[in-house]
Amino acid sequence: MEHVSAASVPQPRAEAAAPSARGGGRRSLAAALLAGAVGAAVVLLASGQTWARGNAAVGGGALALKVSGGAVTGVPSALAIVGLAALVAVFAVRGAGRILVSALLTLSGAGAAATAWLGVGDSAALNEKAATASGDAAATADAITHTGWPYVAVVGGALLLLAGLLALRFGAAWPAMGGRYERDGTPRPRKARTVPDPERPEEIWKALDRGEDPTRES
Repeated sequence: MEHVSAASVPQPRAEAAAPSARGGGRRSLAAALLAGAVGAAVVLLASGQTWARGNAAVGGGALALKVSGGAVTGVPSALAIVGLAALVAVFAVRGAGRILVSALLTLSGAGAAATAWLGVGDSAALNEKAATASGDAAATADAITHTGWPYVAVVGGALLLLAGLLALRFGAAWPAMGGRYERDGTPRPRKARTVPDPERPEEIWKALDRGEDPTRES
């Protein structure tokens, strides 16, 4: 009697741990998808906005000038596109490939944030525009002001970075897009799917689009 009782103790604990692990994987997956998609969109939006304004002396008067983030530096928007592609590619690969893509996503976010930060007080593009407008290669802009959009781009890059870190930490447990989710490490028998699996990446994307919380336990 004692032998049976001792043998049965660890089984409920193992069974109870499995739903918790699946819930944690779903939450990290949803967080990475949301952070990565929003981060890339924010960087691209901010890069198209005005980052600096100033005046150029033209014909005895002042010509108002402004430059967008893309004119100051095109690196953040380029890295945002790379990061978004890496975010999608994370679910197309497994093993070492997933680690490499997650690292690319992380580096894209870090690079986008860093280069946007460097553009916060950059006036080179505005001075170049002033020189072109005045016809004097040595002319520079005056009354220069900078907007808050570079800081918005930094936040977007930080969200991409967060998505990459989540992928590096939890990505090994995430399902592959279009693949079967092996919960216990063994392949499940192929059968007709009548109800979408809420833990698949494409279903989480759909839930986010509908404004639902995919981390909520049903």
